[in-house]
Amino acid sequence: MKKKKSIEERIDEIISNQTDNPGEKARNRLLSKKLQENLEFIEDIIGFSDDVVIRKFQLGDRLAIKAALIFIDGLIDKQVINESILKPLLIEEFSADDTKELAVSDIIKFIENNTMTINELKVVDKFEEIIYGTLNGDTVLLIDGYREAFILNSKGWEMRSINEPQSETVIRGPRDGFTETVRVNTGLIRRKIKHPALRIKNINVGKFTRTDVAICYLEGLANKYIVEEVKERIANIEIDGILDSGYIEQLIEDDHFSPFPQVFSTERPDRVVANLLEGRIAIIVDGSPFVLVVPVSFSIFIQSSDDYNDRFIIGSLLRVLRFSAMFIALTLPAFYISVIAFHPEMIPTQLALAFAGGRSQVPFPSYTEAFLIEILMELLREASVRLPRSIGSTIGIVGALIIGEAAVSASLVSPFMVIIVAITTIASFAIPNFSTAIAFRIIKFPLMILATMFGLYGVVLGLICLSIHIVSLKSFGIPYMTPIAPSRISNLKDAIIRFPIWSMKKRPQYLRTKNVQRFTSKGDDDGNERTR
Repeated sequence: MKKKKSIEERIDEIISNQTDNPGEKARNRLLSKKLQENLEFIEDIIGFSDDVVIRKFQLGDRLAIKAALIFIDGLIDKQVINESILKPLLIEEFSADDTKELAVSDIIKFIENNTMTINELKVVDKFEEIIYGTLNGDTVLLIDGYREAFILNSKGWEMRSINEPQSETVIRGPRDGFTETVRVNTGLIRRKIKHPALRIKNINVGKFTRTDVAICYLEGLANKYIVEEVKERIANIEIDGILDSGYIEQLIEDDHFSPFPQVFSTERPDRVVANLLEGRIAIIVDGSPFVLVVPVSFSIFIQSSDDYNDRFIIGSLLRVLRFSAMFIALTLPAFYISVIAFHPEMIPTQLALAFAGGRSQVPFPSYTEAFLIEILMELLREASVRLPRSIGSTIGIVGALIIGEAAVSASLVSPFMVIIVAITTIASFAIPNFSTAIAFRIIKFPLMILATMFGLYGVVLGLICLSIHIVSLKSFGIPYMTPIAPSRISNLKDAIIRFPIWSMKKRPQYLRTKNVQRFTSKGDDDGNERTR
């Protein structure tokens, strides 16, 4: 008597017989001349999905040749299929009297040259191109008796309109922002750079998602070595799927264990264009409104579009304020702990008496109340982000006020600690880049621990270790702290403060661009003549 298999054995048998990737069966396989065989193979690969439409018909009313259209509902523009594909094939061109004299071998050329009114088509003979063309939103035309098929451009899915970016608002500047569609995003860049030097190269990434990734750069400005390095890193990515540009960022950055971002992301086309004009490379990922820019230095994360849209005095003042806010967000709680717990003699007498009066009823030491209120503030900040937008900001403000006031009234924390945490939080909001702000929020806690253990000596030791780490970072071979370390005097015009635009005549030297001139003589597109 045959032993009955257990459930685990049956599952293992099913898994062992299961095809890992149905698309592999289509690799390098050529089309058959029989239409029905081709349709059956395609249906087997795609899996008889309900959204896959197969429209069978005959070419005109005079030719007894069977044909079929294959497309995926939801990815195509039905009007394009009805008006530009089906109508010419069924009613117009193949219903004329002269089609009776068409030789069988001429039908492919006749369709290609005289029938289709769409803007893009391609003749292929491999199943792999047909399968992935259909999955990309194209329509496939198969004809009985031919080993060739047409891939017809009919993409037309729903997309979000171009709106102002939510993460990078500006007072003065363009209001358009990237969307989740790669071709819309490349179009926004093309609108601003009307020059033949702009190059856009596509790479498909992801075993299952086959996400379109567009690499943009200016030929003659971008360093060829960096361009090839970017292409190689992206092409070598082996992953099931890419759902956002954040996946690409994490897979191509140099140091995966650093809290500091080494790839700049933005929703603003004007910022991407400005970086392209400096010789950097942009990476656009289909499905994400955030475009990546490489290589970068630390100063780019503290800059904002307002710095350049306003006069240099205003831009420089705002940038100095941001650098000050960055230092406050990083060190203020640690300095408070170290001074209160280890170095009270550094505080003026009147201020020391005020601190002592505020802490007289608090049962915890300064570092305990600092960690307590800081963690509470981080929880409130995270909760306000996850809540619906209409009540998120209200909960964040009201929650902080109510809990802070209740904690002071209950003598759990001192009023000065609430003020310190509030100033630290406000300072972190002044950092324009979200990833950089989070990095400083993370590093703030190790500094607080060092301040708890060693006082000001621990804070200084932490800042030294942080400086060593950040100076050792690189972004695609470019030192992270350039032009500060290593120092490049000519590039300091756009680092901590911003010089007038007319004085910044050269592009950043650390990018090693072929053309370093930013201002050129009239009519000189290559920028090789004298500067103005």
